[in-house]
Amino acid sequence: MSVLPLRDFYCVIPAGGVGSRLWPLSRADAPKFLHDLTGSGSTLLRATWNRLSPLAGPQRVMVVTGRAHRAAVESQIPALADANVVLESEPRDSTAAIGLAAAILERREPGVIIGSFAADHVIGSEPLFRAAVIEAVSAARAGYITTIGIQPTEPAVGFGYIHVGEQLDIESARSAKRVTSFVEKPDLETATGYLSSGDYLWNASMFIAKASVLLEAIGKSEPKLLAGLLELAEAWDDPAARGPAVDRIWPTLKKVAIDYSVAEPAAAAGKLAVVPGHFAWDDVGDFASLAKLNSGGRASDLAILGENARVLSDASSGIVVSQTNRVISLIGIQNVVIVDTPDALLVTTSENAQRVKAVVEALRLTGSTEVL
Repeated sequence: MSVLPLRDFYCVIPAGGVGSRLWPLSRADAPKFLHDLTGSGSTLLRATWNRLSPLAGPQRVMVVTGRAHRAAVESQIPALADANVVLESEPRDSTAAIGLAAAILERREPGVIIGSFAADHVIGSEPLFRAAVIEAVSAARAGYITTIGIQPTEPAVGFGYIHVGEQLDIESARSAKRVTSFVEKPDLETATGYLSSGDYLWNASMFIAKASVLLEAIGKSEPKLLAGLLELAEAWDDPAARGPAVDRIWPTLKKVAIDYSVAEPAAAAGKLAVVPGHFAWDDVGDFASLAKLNSGGRASDLAILGENARVLSDASSGIVVSQTNRVISLIGIQNVVIVDTPDALLVTTSENAQRVKAVVEALRLTGSTEVL
């Protein structure tokens, strides 16, 4: 295995989004990446840093986050270099966040390879994760935009899928294959077919590429967006110019996910590679996945999160998240989701966990933003 940290490699951690399907645990001022959702003692953000800093070196990890989260991010990662904290004035989706990081880093270090890894994912088997990243960096050196796809373990309908094509002949990336297409979240029947075919991987939105190649791909699909990112990057390392440039340019940038602006066009052009990841992975997208994560995958168990949780259970399963001292008693309830916070209570089932996002939208529409 290559000696770490990897040369010419920079890690980027997009730490944005609220995680609205995890409301009321996840809020605008305390999104899910700032929480310990696994009982490990580390928040998701800190765990991400711990995984990535050995790969690139502590001085070569950049975090892109909202202005409101700067203090929390720096508190959780004291070793994060000040120059590597990139603040968004408002969310503009992943192309703007990752593209700005790429533009800044390409100006600082022409030819640099960047890897983007979300701040709110849970990953097992770090040696297998590192092995996949090392192969992906080799594929990026060969000129490909590379993603790491996760081996499916079930016909999940909450994830996007990557259709895998032929093997690529890339030195030091022997498992890299060409991506033929991306598929959005399928229905259960389709997902079952994908799983049985063996030709599909879960899309974990991990992207590794030369910064220049990534920026070129953005420019082909979103030229106005690229122009704004390059103008921002030009001003970024000048403290006097940065603030005015962000205030003027950032709100005008198009909101578009990098899967659409970069990955799908690159796949269509035959320029997207995938390295299969053989490690456990979860994006903790809702309380059903959180329950499974904290119960070892056993549907018959009750997962309990909360430092001072007081839960009594009799023949019940699911998950209870408690941020209060209230006694919560469950009797004969299966697959329940209870989230008890000082100002909001959520009660649903694992089957309906994806619908929590609709509650958040309803609260926003009715003006109840104080609980968001």
